Amino acid sequence: MELLLAKAHAYGNDFIYLESADLARADGPELARMLCERHTGVGADGLILFRQTSSGAVMRLYNADGSPSEVSGNGVRGLAALLCWRTRQHGTAAPGTLAIGTDAGVKVVSVLEAVPPRFLCRSAMGQPAGLRRETLEVAGDSVAVVTLRVGNPQCVVLESRLDEARYRRLGPALERHAAFPEGTNVEFAAVEGPRRVRVLIWERGVGPTRSSGTGACAAAVAAMAYAGVERDAEIVSPGGAQHVEWNESGLFLTGWADMVWEGRWIR
Repeated sequence: MELLLAKAHAYGNDFIYLESADLARADGPELARMLCERHTGVGADGLILFRQTSSGAVMRLYNADGSPSEVSGNGVRGLAALLCWRTRQHGTAAPGTLAIGTDAGVKVVSVLEAVPPRFLCRSAMGQPAGLRRETLEVAGDSVAVVTLRVGNPQCVVLESRLDEARYRRLGPALERHAAFPEGTNVEFAAVEGPRRVRVLIWERGVGPTRSSGTGACAAAVAAMAYAGVERDAEIVSPGGAQHVEWNESGLFLTGWADMVWEGRWIR
């Protein structure tokens, strides 16, 4: 098997990109598990199959375990970076705006700054849905959570301070809790100021991740709705800080994406 691949990351949340005419190809889950494996594959949090269009691209995302996911904010931004990189490699100016079709709808990405191989992008992520507070019994604890969708399912635990051991214990249990038949992404979030939230992320189908675009959006919404954070805030994960705005037009996620490499994978 020989594949032409690319890799990009946003604050350590990394993805492999494979251009394919058939986004529903039957081997998608198997390819994701094989390519994303950190020791015997390429290594990544997810595989994105994509097909270019006149306005950008359409994509399908598989998590590292081969399970499908509706959208990734960082994955969308990484794809925008890849398209801009390829455009520049052909000697033409990078597009200012790209429309990326996902299983959670079209995400419009504005390229604010290009310092190849880095690209600063602002993505329109849509309005959150199903926002509510509830208490779940998990791993022997009663845990107050905020649940919502930002294109994919999210569960946010608002904490006074982050506790690594608690995150490691409750993250996988919440991901697979009966309240979430599709599984869920989990964020542990601590407010550090009126415009700053620090998070630890346990991603559905992946586990611990250094960053997550939709996770940053979900943590921001939870903190803005229930913890007094302003509607324009910095969300800090282990991989770095992203910017989230929430207004009448929806959620907007701003941050960098870095091209890592393009190459040929042979097995």
